[in-house]
Amino acid sequence: MTTLGARLVHVAPGEVDLAFDTRPDLLQQNGFLHAGVVAAVADSANGYAAFTLAPPGTDVLAVEFKINLLAPARAATFVARGRVLRAGRTLTVCRADVFALDGTGGAEDLVATMQSTIIVRPLRA
Repeated sequence: MTTLGARLVHVAPGEVDLAFDTRPDLLQQNGFLHAGVVAAVADSANGYAAFTLAPPGTDVLAVEFKINLLAPARAATFVARGRVLRAGRTLTVCRADVFALDGTGGAEDLVATMQSTIIVRPLRA
């Protein structure tokens, strides 16, 4: 996430928000934020949200996700909000919504949504 400039802006049990800014090197040929960037940050938001509920001595790993790109990602700043929908002993299901922020602290436009299945596994030494 360091490479993409993502930063933690909210952490609570079952919830993680990651904010990130547009940069020219993250854009695709039409000037929109690349779908791969949107997917990577959404995946991390879901993984971190799942990790907030994982027992000590465990780690998490995505085993499946589906992303819907709902609108062109065009804004100076974005936020990915990962939320746990159901935490199980082995599998956790999460949803991340990615919003384009208007810069005034007001309007948010939903640009993507991702549903993920995350496996909780023993931490390896």
